[in-house]
Amino acid sequence: MAGTALVTGVSSGIGHAIAARLLTCGRHVVGVSRRKPDLPELGFHWIEADLTDPGAVEQVAAQAGHVDAVVHAAGVQHSAPLGELDPGHGALMWRLHVEVPTQLINTIIGTLPDRARIVLIGSRTAAGVAGKSQYAATKAALTGLARSWAIELAPRGITVNVVAPGPTETAMLSDPNRAATPPRVPALGRFVQPDEVAGLVAFLLGDDGGSITGQHLVICGGASL
Repeated sequence: MAGTALVTGVSSGIGHAIAARLLTCGRHVVGVSRRKPDLPELGFHWIEADLTDPGAVEQVAAQAGHVDAVVHAAGVQHSAPLGELDPGHGALMWRLHVEVPTQLINTIIGTLPDRARIVLIGSRTAAGVAGKSQYAATKAALTGLARSWAIELAPRGITVNVVAPGPTETAMLSDPNRAATPPRVPALGRFVQPDEVAGLVAFLLGDDGGSITGQHLVICGGASL
């Protein structure tokens, strides 16, 4: 799997797992995060950035160089029931989950080669979960982005998909910001593993994923059943 992928949110969790998997598959990775990740230096270039800061996306686009794949995995979750919603939390999640990838792809689309790949990390929560309305809304918006971009970019052979994990065994599961909605173990009896999500992303970026586009692919351990 040759080429270079730009991956956001590589310091931990799903983003870190994706970067590690792509490096193992032989891709070069340009990783973006606020904290330096523990990843092999060979084939990896790190850009330090808080993508919610003004000008950060433009900075990343300028420093990334030539890439033929983009994976937006950076994310944050705040949960609360109606009556306790925080507008600031909602704005932050919308900024990071929706505005950042929109701005990033809009900035670099002219330099992305034909047959490039774009993957947005969504969430099974996009279907709606009590107490997570703000988070769910931002993740649901990704499907609209992906399907619209997939139609627009199909003539260039560029694929765009959403990978939507259910409860995944990362630090986010125990984050105090989501204390109002503690995770439930999926039907298969365990949480999704970050490497499983990374494997699906690697498939979409590989040769066998070239005909999959505009899709919302759920990997949830049966939590959707």
